[in-house]
Amino acid sequence: MRVLTGIQASGKLHIGNYFGAMKPMIELQEHEELFTFIANYHSLTTSKDAKLLKQLTLDAAVDYLSLGINPEKTTFWVQSDVPQVLELYWILSKFTPMGLLERAHSYKDKVAKGIPANHALFSYPVLMAADILLLDTEKVPVGKDQIQHVEITRDIAIKFNNEYGDIFTLPEYIVEDNVATIPGIDGQKMSKSYNNAIDLFMDEKPLQKRCNKIISSSTPLGEALEPEGCNIYALASLFLDDSKKIELQERYRSGKEGYGHFKKYLKELIWEELAEAREKRAYYLDNMDIVNDILSDGAKKMHKISNAKMGVIREAVGLI
Repeated sequence: MRVLTGIQASGKLHIGNYFGAMKPMIELQEHEELFTFIANYHSLTTSKDAKLLKQLTLDAAVDYLSLGINPEKTTFWVQSDVPQVLELYWILSKFTPMGLLERAHSYKDKVAKGIPANHALFSYPVLMAADILLLDTEKVPVGKDQIQHVEITRDIAIKFNNEYGDIFTLPEYIVEDNVATIPGIDGQKMSKSYNNAIDLFMDEKPLQKRCNKIISSSTPLGEALEPEGCNIYALASLFLDDSKKIELQERYRSGKEGYGHFKKYLKELIWEELAEAREKRAYYLDNMDIVNDILSDGAKKMHKISNAKMGVIREAVGLI
């Protein structure tokens, strides 16, 4: 089964990114045909700094390779290295009713948050459709807020197929319903925009300081603590199997340890989980030529696939 995921180069990754999207994605490459790209065309809808976008693109590549994207199992590339997607984006625009885009929740939400309303932001779902349809993608892992974009992709593909035949595969979305909302240090959903995230690649001392800022109750040391509803426990449990969760619950209720002990324990869990990734990241940062070669190889594979698909599409619509 062909699976496609796109990631935006938007800055430092955090624990919420890791458990909400990245770890499930990396697991997919073990049993599916996974394609993963860094969506820098999409990033242009909000980026204003060319130098920063270039750096964030490379940072995203390093981080994802460090965390487990295997270029021998996953095709990994930068979106702008495959400009065929923009040609398809234009062709698909003909099959995209204005009303379909006007109903897009993401556009309305972003404008409400102060992002300038422009054509790129408005037509974002059409470019996403091009990303998906160019590859004959079968499954697209998304968050619940992105389901509508996959549905828009299907609508566009159906309109095209009705006119030219069964050229596009109709994709289906995958939603990780079992991934709970991951709290930040203030108890709200972890997000860079809330300034409540725990970054993945912090040094050890800053990581401990960040964990120490997690909001907890005022229950004094010596009294039993309740794990349910505790942000520290919610984060720690992400790293634990069922038996380890039970052990931690018993520690909470014993009254022998306070929140400071559990914040230190959480730091240790994070530090241990990412030990191999930190080593890989240091290696890639010292060998950026290898990162560039991986992205180049992914782009070459995508050019072969894209050119073949665009040949069929051009013939269908009458382009010479």
